[in-house]
Amino acid sequence: MIRRLTVTVVFVCSLVIMLGVSYAANNSAEWYWISSDAKYSKFFAPEKVQVLRSFDNVAVQISAWTKTTYSPAGAQETLDNYGITDIKAGQLAYSLAEVEINPQNRTLAYIRESFYNKDDHKLWEKVSSPIRPKEMNSQEFDEDFYGFIVDSVFNQGETARIRAEDRWLALWQENAGDGGLISSMADTSTMRLKSQNLIFWEWQEKKNAAGEVGNIFFQKKALNISMYTEKVVRIMQWTPGNGWKDITNTTDGMYHAIEKGTNSEKALKVLAGYEGSHERWLKRYSLDNE
Repeated sequence: MIRRLTVTVVFVCSLVIMLGVSYAANNSAEWYWISSDAKYSKFFAPEKVQVLRSFDNVAVQISAWTKTTYSPAGAQETLDNYGITDIKAGQLAYSLAEVEINPQNRTLAYIRESFYNKDDHKLWEKVSSPIRPKEMNSQEFDEDFYGFIVDSVFNQGETARIRAEDRWLALWQENAGDGGLISSMADTSTMRLKSQNLIFWEWQEKKNAAGEVGNIFFQKKALNISMYTEKVVRIMQWTPGNGWKDITNTTDGMYHAIEKGTNSEKALKVLAGYEGSHERWLKRYSLDNE
């Protein structure tokens, strides 16, 4: 449940062909393979990565190009997600996108996207206006793109942390009244220090006595360890019947004191320990002078 539910399949033969495909007339690039599954193969062009803006010699705006190739199922899913009905799945071979990244806020924004058939004929194009950055986390399709692009600039291990076996840090767990179990984990790949706040995404799920997941809360938090306070910045809920719903409007967006003996205090103590031993990671790309 933590990662998108896909079956990873490496398309070795097709990758050799796809690596050499040009991405537009008069604009060719060497595409670096990132990942493949049953629906999609992802690439980016390392030589097209550019730092557009820096602050104190730290990149704050990065431009790059990505490429996605599609199986028939992936093409259909993409066309459905975009609401495109005048292109058939069999026509869509690959897409190219210009993106911009802000590493301090862990966001990626699409500047323009184009869909192509196998003969490199453009089928569809979109130029984003306004540009809408979205934060990268474990539920975003674009997270792999983000990791590789940021690593090509900073080389701080973003991709390795995304794919690490210990990516998820256990915070607490407790027995539910119905015989089930409630547990909470923090995503270390999303963790970063901003001033006095530790920013991270937390995955909290409830399983019944049979081990079936019945409820998930996936929330972005800001934790001030020294002040013993925290707030929920964004929260998503998943249930078997309704799928994912954004329920951020049910929170007040305020900092609240963490009470002694609560699960929140258990989480704070675990996170304080992680901060003490991983300060370099938490301050990667930081603009703070502390």
